[in-house]
Amino acid sequence: MLTLRSDKVRALVKKPRLIKYRGLEPGLRDGKGFSLGELKAVGIDIKAARKLGIPVDTKRRSVHEWNIERLKEYLSHSKK
Repeated sequence: MLTLRSDKVRALVKKPRLIKYRGLEPGLRDGKGFSLGELKAVGIDIKAARKLGIPVDTKRRSVHEWNIERLKEYLSHSKK
């Protein structure tokens, strides 16, 4: 379930709701990086994440469970 581009994990974020589509949930897309809350939930700080090659988006404030699971999975694979 990991979206790997050049061996890097990417965060999934919600697409914006558009009025012309009556505000329906449009789905998910690849984001710029993981939020600080998602990194804290896994137990990584910004410096360590960047050293591991994990993209960090400091502007995002949302915390999604699926991104936390992706980070845990990525870290378990990188330790092997």
